[in-house]
This record gives sequence, structure tokens and C-alpha cells, in this order.
Amino acid sequence: MTAISPDTKDWTWVLRRPCPECGFDAAAVQPSDVGPHLRQAALDLCDALRRPDAAVRPDPARWSPLEYACHVRDVYRLYLTRLDLMLGQDDPLFANWDQDQTAVTERYDLQDAALVARELAEATDALTSRYAGLAGDAWDRTGRRSDGATFTVRTFSQYLVHDPVHHVWDVSHA
Repeated sequence: MTAISPDTKDWTWVLRRPCPECGFDAAAVQPSDVGPHLRQAALDLCDALRRPDAAVRPDPARWSPLEYACHVRDVYRLYLTRLDLMLGQDDPLFANWDQDQTAVTERYDLQDAALVARELAEATDALTSRYAGLAGDAWDRTGRRSDGATFTVRTFSQYLVHDPVHHVWDVSHA
């Protein structure tokens, strides 16, 4: 099950046009929008975790709300690590992350929804706090993935915001 994520091979489309599924226009995201988008997505996913069917996949090709919440929690954690690298090093190379393998290895489907909600809230607070402290040239710092994709903090953030917003759309259109 592949989700829209930091390691999707052709990432640039996210910054060139609105998403054909969820309609979100990541290119329009301004630095001041990043934190509010990340927080709202986390709140919406935490609401979905309270549903009695939160651990049930609506169909075999779509994750359950629980699995999406686990994924977004882990994306926020990963992005905090990568953001810290971008802010602390010159043009760092990010370690690979296999999101699908993580979902299987970490058994997203069996995690406790209440615990995931708390962990998602903590990851959201940590990431949005870091973004709140950014100003000026920090948004122009760069980082690279092993597949050759290069981001600035700004494009990295725009790309990031699409992921949880898209997954809230996934959960609400199941």
C-alpha cells in the first residue's frame, strides 16, 4: 500500500499542480501556513481515531484511519529529523525510508488508537514548534534524498503539508 509520502519517486508534481485526488495546492502553501495545516490534519486524524471502525480498512487497497494516523505520525517524526539536518548541516543527504515496510514492520494495523493519537499530537507539537521558529534564509536551506531530489526548506514543507492533508481526504472519502 503506497501512500503519498516523502519518498514518492516523482515528487515534483505536488509543487506544479493541485493534487488530482484531494485538490490540495501545495505550491500555494506559505511559510505561515505550514504549522496550521499540519495541526489541522493531525486533529482531523485524531478525530478519525475515535471512530469505532478506526482500525478497519474500507477496502483492501486503502489503509484504515489507524494506519493513516500511524503513517502521518511517522512522517512528522521523519520530517523533524530531516528539517533539523537541513537547518544544522549544509545540503545533507537524507537516509532512505521505506514507508510501506515501516507500516508492515511496525504493525500499523494493530497499534492502539489512543496511543497513536497521543504520539501524533506529540509529533505535531515538536514539528510545528520547529517550523514556528524559522525565519529569513532558513527557508532557503537545502537537503537531498538519495534518489537525487533536492529540496529547500520551503519546498520540503510544501511537499510535507500535502501528505497529511491528502490522508485526511483519504480517510474522509473511504
